[in-house]
Amino acid sequence: MNATQLIKMANQIGAFFVSQPDPAQARSEFAQHLRRQWDPQMRTALYAHVDATAGEGLSPFVLDVLRELREQIEPQVPA
Repeated sequence: MNATQLIKMANQIGAFFVSQPDPAQARSEFAQHLRRQWDPQMRTALYAHVDATAGEGLSPFVLDVLRELREQIEPQVPA
């Protein structure tokens, strides 16, 4: 899946969660959704895009959550 598709999907999902009344809960639930529903390759590719372009194309909500909750969302590389 290419970055354009991932950005579009992340922004669509983020638009749903950002409309929730509790901002903290919205951020947490967005992160949980990515962790549970996106396979590790998709999350790795999304973070590669964030690192390479400073998150170009991502909504402010999505980018903020990706940065703030990176440890919870990004797949962990085995040591």
